[in-house]
Amino acid sequence: MASEPAAEAPHPHHVDPRPVRRMAPRDRAEPHRVSTPLELFFDLCFVVAVGQAGRELAHSLAAGHYGEGLRGFVLAFFAIWWAWMNFTWFASAYDVDDVPYRITTLVQIAGALILAAGVPRLFATQDLVLAITGYVVMRLAMVTQWLRAAASERGEARRVALRYAVGIAVCQVGWVVVLLLPDGARPYVIPVGVLCEVAVPVVAELRMQTAWHPHHIAERYGLFTLIVLGETVAAATVAVQSAVDEHEEVGRLVPVAVGGLLICFAAWWIYFARPVHAHLRSNRQAFAWGYGHYVVFGAAAAIGTGLEVAVESAVHKAGISERAAAATVTVPTAVYLLTVWFLHSRHTKTGVLAQSIAPAGAVLVLACTALGGSAVLAAGLVCALMVTAGLVVHSREAAA
Repeated sequence: MASEPAAEAPHPHHVDPRPVRRMAPRDRAEPHRVSTPLELFFDLCFVVAVGQAGRELAHSLAAGHYGEGLRGFVLAFFAIWWAWMNFTWFASAYDVDDVPYRITTLVQIAGALILAAGVPRLFATQDLVLAITGYVVMRLAMVTQWLRAAASERGEARRVALRYAVGIAVCQVGWVVVLLLPDGARPYVIPVGVLCEVAVPVVAELRMQTAWHPHHIAERYGLFTLIVLGETVAAATVAVQSAVDEHEEVGRLVPVAVGGLLICFAAWWIYFARPVHAHLRSNRQAFAWGYGHYVVFGAAAAIGTGLEVAVESAVHKAGISERAAAATVTVPTAVYLLTVWFLHSRHTKTGVLAQSIAPAGAVLVLACTALGGSAVLAAGLVCALMVTAGLVVHSREAAA
């Protein structure tokens, strides 16, 4: 008699037929913990806001409005990054993937799109209404997730979840109050609100850390870095295409295009040269690493912004000097190289030579600014040489 076929194993991301499940923490040692389709969709939607902030920054820098542009970008990017980061760490510790969880996550995505719609007003007139509205929508949705976790937990784990929920909710009340303040008072109050936001995880997990998964967290950050770098390449491509269509000065754009591609390729290579999840052993390492990625993500996005400005400068559309346009590429590239080295490379490299490649490369990239119109190509060549030097040093260490 033939045996009955074995039941097919459920897909790991299959929605449970029950509409609601218990928000139990994941196993921190769970094997094969990878990003879910919902998390990837979340990232792709959030990068819309990243691209919006980058485009507005490019317009401001090309017009010579450095202060206004940088202030708007820093604030808008903080709102995007902080909401993304909070969801990412929560989803690493609690991910039931049931209907309420998915709907709440989609509400956060809607908030990100509202925020993206408000970015142009934030840059143009410092109008914060739409941007803060979108941010508050994202964060209040996060409060409901923590309340679900608190309802399923006991003891200190329950108190951690409640501290998160209360802390985030209080911060959102503060942001609504910011909208009621006169414009002159906001520059003094907003930094306080930012400090309160970043303090919530530190206070909430002071006695007990949540069950975030090191490998999953490292993958999530790596994927968002990929998406931001992809947005950088897309922004630069559109800028080159527009310049060619309007001016047909292909020869002046080739160095910018080649240098920009080399920078983006090297940025990818350097970030993923070594796995980092083994470094994320506790909150002490993870908080510094996770918070530091504000600079990594921001610099990666700003590289694309700089390439847009460099393209405009190459066809004489920018209202700034060639050196100033070059700095919009070289400065964020140097910052990216130094930050990735500080967060990643220095933990996995041994020897003075291996440790000095990234810092030395960052200094050389900054020095390229003096070359003006040739700076982007020169910076790209420096980045390519950095990758080559790293490969040579690594091969020698492996052979020793």
